[in-house]
Amino acid sequence: MDRYTLTLATQPQAMSKTISNTALAKEEINGNGHADGVSPGRKRLPVLKTYKIYIGGKFPRTESGRYYQPGDGAGRPLANVCLSSRKDVREGVVAARKTFGDWGHRTAFNRGQVLYRIGEMLEGRSAQFIHELMLHGASRVQAEAEVAAAIDRWIYYAGWCDKYQAVFSSVNPVNCSHFNFSVLEPTGVVGLAMPTEGGLLGLVSLVAPVIAGGNTCVVLAAENKPLPAVSFTEVLATSDLPGGVVNLLTGRRKELLRPLATHMDVNAIVCAQPAPEEQISLDTEAAANMKRVVVPKVKDWASAEGQSPYFILDTQEVKTTWHPIERGQGAGGGY
Repeated sequence: MDRYTLTLATQPQAMSKTISNTALAKEEINGNGHADGVSPGRKRLPVLKTYKIYIGGKFPRTESGRYYQPGDGAGRPLANVCLSSRKDVREGVVAARKTFGDWGHRTAFNRGQVLYRIGEMLEGRSAQFIHELMLHGASRVQAEAEVAAAIDRWIYYAGWCDKYQAVFSSVNPVNCSHFNFSVLEPTGVVGLAMPTEGGLLGLVSLVAPVIAGGNTCVVLAAENKPLPAVSFTEVLATSDLPGGVVNLLTGRRKELLRPLATHMDVNAIVCAQPAPEEQISLDTEAAANMKRVVVPKVKDWASAEGQSPYFILDTQEVKTTWHPIERGQGAGGGY
């Protein structure tokens, strides 16, 4: 057999191996013969959702370009979550101040309607919140109880929107010819730092009384359990709530709390469970523009102490008016 004949004899075998390898590669790619679309011995990499921040009714990515991956109970990453920066804090405050004029001057009845609509939407997406709380380590029973309590609490504050003024305003007796009365007004832009244990109930318990009173807010979500907080903003974005009333930032509390406390256009800070060094920093930095610092004395947000109309008063200012009246002195009477 000459050299030319030997070459022709070996070509079909080589072509056969090439076709066989190509077919195998296509089978692995297309998943033919495998229910999960992955060839035996290979583990599929999940596509993690990227959760963005919420500012002015929109979902931008953080200016820093950074992110982190919170884990479940077993340490597996759950999602890509933005690590917000000082600039994100500033943009959140700008959006909150821009919307305050509209939201703060709406009627109390209208604010109650908007909040009640949000409660309806929370009820419709309760299964999603239960799932996310379970991803963060809660049992199904615990997650269902927390979601139900959060929805009920939101409706509770929706009902107080047009009632707290009647309960807490007053007509004051004075020893002169004046009609003296005190009414409540929203303080303005409020910074909120969520409880460290995160979850949905703590978020609702802080946000609801602030916006029920006509304020706008910039919220720092819990670092270890951010998923329910970001999903909550997806509810707000599709509700009747104006963009900018609630602005939510994810990331590290130690990086964001001080820029929020030192911002001169923030009127009050509500910080749940601050560490001793955080409390000292808040008291010091807030003195620059005399912003109010509120630390709720609540140990268990699931208990009855976690809701009260007095939480609305924490971010209200008292406006007292002296109005002259005419005494009944007959002819020639005057003020």
